[in-house]
Amino acid sequence: MKLSLAALNNEEFRSKAGISLPSYDVNEVYRRTRENPVWVHFGIGNIFRSFLGRIADRLLEEGASDRGLTCVETYDFEVVDRIYDPYDNLGISVILNPDGTKDVQVLGCFAEAVRADAERPAEWGRLKEIFRSGSLQMVSLTITEKGYALQDSEGRYFPSVQKDLVSEPDRACHAMTILTAMLLERFENGNAAPLSVVSMDNCSQNGKRLRDAVLTVTREWCERGIVSTDFADWVSDEEQVAFPWTMIDKITPRPSEAVAKELEEAGIEDMQPLITQKKTFIAPFVNAERPQYLVIEDHFPNGRPRLEAGGVYLTDRETVNKAERMKVTACLNPIHTALCTYDCMLGYELFADGMGDPELSKLAHLIGYDEGLPVVPDPGILSPRAFLDEVIEERFPNPYLGDTSQRIATDISQMVGIRFGETIKAYVRRDGRAAALTGIPLAIAGWLRYLLALDDQGQPMELAPDPMIPQLQEMMRSICFGNPEDAVNAGALSEILSNDRIFGINLYEAGIGSLIETMFCEEAAGPGAVRKTLKHYL
Repeated sequence: MKLSLAALNNEEFRSKAGISLPSYDVNEVYRRTRENPVWVHFGIGNIFRSFLGRIADRLLEEGASDRGLTCVETYDFEVVDRIYDPYDNLGISVILNPDGTKDVQVLGCFAEAVRADAERPAEWGRLKEIFRSGSLQMVSLTITEKGYALQDSEGRYFPSVQKDLVSEPDRACHAMTILTAMLLERFENGNAAPLSVVSMDNCSQNGKRLRDAVLTVTREWCERGIVSTDFADWVSDEEQVAFPWTMIDKITPRPSEAVAKELEEAGIEDMQPLITQKKTFIAPFVNAERPQYLVIEDHFPNGRPRLEAGGVYLTDRETVNKAERMKVTACLNPIHTALCTYDCMLGYELFADGMGDPELSKLAHLIGYDEGLPVVPDPGILSPRAFLDEVIEERFPNPYLGDTSQRIATDISQMVGIRFGETIKAYVRRDGRAAALTGIPLAIAGWLRYLLALDDQGQPMELAPDPMIPQLQEMMRSICFGNPEDAVNAGALSEILSNDRIFGINLYEAGIGSLIETMFCEEAAGPGAVRKTLKHYL
């Protein structure tokens, strides 16, 4: 049996034990959504399908909405070609519980999948039509942190962005220029109804980052006479185009071959994961943990779906910012970022296995409880201590989640500043310098040691994809494994550790740059030095 709209009416498919099917009329949901879209999403990979898909499905199941999601892909069109189109846009959600059980559910909320490709006139035209719709209330994004970046660490526009900034909006190819082009379409050719554009990516003040990117594109186009000042004024008015801040949390590993095998043994065809040419790991199903948290600033000038019926927290910007800082800078992401590089160097494939390592467990507790909690604000709607307890005691050790440290290390060089920078700055504000920290400097030293692409035995190892690696490795080219001191003393790490574009602060001025250099030299001293250094400091 193939996952398809026709299969939903197949009695054999419907009788499969343990697989929940939509109770709503999927065809009718598709029709209504395409005629009058309400919620459009950019970046339609695993986290979108596992998290926002489940929210939209719940709204449909409970009668809180009669429309699903309009799915837009801006980067990897193979995802639409191979995961959405062949399965009539249906998806399968598999929840991996800590006791080894699984909850399997077919999602029928993905009403339409559009490739945001200016080279395909029909699809580009359809995207414009969607944005002209007065019914559209919300555009959300999960495009990873790097999707908002317009410039490199030296402040230069990336070539693809520079090309878009001097071209007509109808030729846009970067996610931020595509989004701005569609806002222009709404302004010029629709009814210019207000809209909320909502980043749901893991980065501090994500709404501000998204707004800054859109306004930068708008300003560049305006200065070149490509768009009018009236459009610039409209986009800048947050009562017309709002950019709510959010905090999102759900661990979503790459699709598991074991889960695919179980689904195929249950009679569902063609469930195997695939890797696209752009290195997207995806499957017709998505596997994830059960806990999920989404906190959104309640600023929707054209109305919004009843998100609270799907378990979403709606609140004010200050509370969102506190919740996001709690998660991203103290209680979850810093531990992920700190341990994943050490996992790779020490030979742990699964993050849960690394959590069982005595030294790495100590590092997790040190960064979370001892260094993060004392300076993290309490958002009120969630308890930082309880949140961290759940992370350390239940979520990270879940052996059935199958989350790999390589996945977590993807794009890590663009995350270290966000994960650690805010806590470092909090200590500087409190104490004048961050000298009280040990775990975070050890985490940063571990990241630098990881960039040598050698494991703890000095053997070559593969690094996770990260566009900044070539630039960073070039800065570190003079460092010799086994004898790093001369190069480090000559300033081989200073260009990185002093770069406030990376960390948001000069780490030498924060009082920990020299300590990180010392830790790095100890870890790069030879085989076994990573483990020895961890034991020394922990």
